[in-house]
Amino acid sequence: MDKIEKALKKLSQKQKQKFKRILVQIKNGELNNLDVKKLKARDDIFRVRKGDMRIIFRKVDGSIKILALEQRTSKTYAKKSF
Repeated sequence: MDKIEKALKKLSQKQKQKFKRILVQIKNGELNNLDVKKLKARDDIFRVRKGDMRIIFRKVDGSIKILALEQRTSKTYAKKSF
């Protein structure tokens, strides 16, 4: 099982629908109302942020490859006590 499938299994049906809508927008090139940012030191890898969702994708020769799907939670930046 790859990283994308594993991430999708953890999501609720509602969250999956949100990701799907964003992925369709990316595929159709409708990036105007999305928070898209090019990652540093790379000309072909981008990050889309929509609320607490992150999608990292790569554009190669007109095609798009999804590299990561992430859902931010309250635990994402929590300090760890040692």
